[in-house]
Amino acid sequence: MSRIGKAIIEIPSGVEVKQDGSVVKVKGPKGELTQEINEAITVKIEDGKISFERASDHKDHRAMHGLYRALVNNMIEGVAKGYSVQQELVGVGYRAAVQGRNLELSLGYSHNIVFELPAEIKAKAEQERGKNPIITLESHDKQLLGQVAAKIRSLRKPEPYKGKGVKFVGEQLRRKAGKSAAKK
Repeated sequence: MSRIGKAIIEIPSGVEVKQDGSVVKVKGPKGELTQEINEAITVKIEDGKISFERASDHKDHRAMHGLYRALVNNMIEGVAKGYSVQQELVGVGYRAAVQGRNLELSLGYSHNIVFELPAEIKAKAEQERGKNPIITLESHDKQLLGQVAAKIRSLRKPEPYKGKGVKFVGEQLRRKAGKSAAKK
């Protein structure tokens, strides 16, 4: 039995979970999300608790058991509390500004990059004197938030010699010594 799959999800107050055939809909104060569930997994919603059961012990069914439980749990947590990701722009002259649905980034290229954010994501750009600019992304959809954060990071990945680029706050970078280390 999958340890994650057999764990029961408690539905917090203010969150509404409905099952319509193979689709699970979660609605809460932060928003609304839907997830289609494979027919091999059965979902039971009773007394403010959700449990998942699989049809057999086939390898694919075991994998989906934990997957769908985790996805529905993330949906419930997202509509109840929400998720946030912080990214740091490391480099001289790197800047970020939010204008409506657009995130304007200056990342050392000859032009500014205008990144259009999805409607579900709220962005904030903070810039203090003497510190690196920080972008804060907030959303109720964990999958979409991670995908957008990864896309922003891919615009200028941190390089290993000076560490310049877009990185997550708290991310440990693998640094290299460079040419001067070889001369010794």
